[in-house]
Amino acid sequence: MTTPLPGLDNALAGAVRWIETNLLVDTIRAVLPGTGEPVFNPDTGQVEYPSDTVLYEGPGAVQPATAQGDLVAIADANLPWTPETKSRYRLLTPLDSPDLPKDAQVTVIAVHNPARTGLLGRSWTCTDVTAAATVQAVKTTPLDQNRAGGTP
Repeated sequence: MTTPLPGLDNALAGAVRWIETNLLVDTIRAVLPGTGEPVFNPDTGQVEYPSDTVLYEGPGAVQPATAQGDLVAIADANLPWTPETKSRYRLLTPLDSPDLPKDAQVTVIAVHNPARTGLLGRSWTCTDVTAAATVQAVKTTPLDQNRAGGTP
């Protein structure tokens, strides 16, 4: 008779705690941009745009993709495929965070170290849905950095 071994989720529990405590230390926000036409509000005299839908706001980390297969060598000017991914990143979120859909917009709204503000003011587009796996220690979502001063 064999003794059942603890499941992989139990075996990874320590790693999950370490990742959530030491790696997911910044605050991110993921939204689906509002859709539809802007509407004139006669009470305010302003044109109002549809509101974004907040999908997640909480702990996370944004990291550049570093694997050789994640690098893209496409020039991004004057080519017919300029919308292609040029600046790949990865979003890491806790296991209990929601899966994010393709085209959600991600921003870092607070950093753990005030001296490291390089991520503030940037935005990324989810290039695919959050990855799914039978065993995970953290959720990962592929991102493409939006161009400064522009829309995705």
